Amino acid sequence: MRTLYLMRHAKSDRGNPALSDIDRPLAPRGRRDAPAMAAYMREHDYRPDLVLCSPATRTRETLALLQPALAPDTRVEYDRKMYPGSPDVLLRRLRDAAETIASVLVIGHNPGLERFAAALAPRGDRRALARMREKYPTCGLAVIHLHIDRWEQTDLGSGTLTDFMVPAGLDED
Repeated sequence: MRTLYLMRHAKSDRGNPALSDIDRPLAPRGRRDAPAMAAYMREHDYRPDLVLCSPATRTRETLALLQPALAPDTRVEYDRKMYPGSPDVLLRRLRDAAETIASVLVIGHNPGLERFAAALAPRGDRRALARMREKYPTCGLAVIHLHIDRWEQTDLGSGTLTDFMVPAGLDED
């Protein structure tokens, strides 16, 4: 079995119309939410071996704020194809992960990330599925167990959603 963590970037700042979409930084709320989600990941022992990250400023900043939840030797790869990141692109990229990697964190963008999560994990924890289908907000984290031996076997429908947490839900946890 393999574990996939899918996180949408934290809330971005749209206040500067001169910036291109890829260059938008995090908003103050995003800078608050990402460390809170890092703490949640640490508390639940969600520790990826590999991080696949879009090169957008907001995804890079989200990753920087998640660093306390990651092992110091966690490998990070930035991939231009992951911006904006369609489900097909994400699936192909995930299939390329090395066999030695047991868990991957993808930090990406909607709508591709949300569509990928829904297609990959159509079953799982009922409450988590309902929350994920309702809305995949910024800094939302899906935890998917894939019933595969190698990443190249990843296919739509091959996963089970075991957790879905959003920053607003941390107060309820």
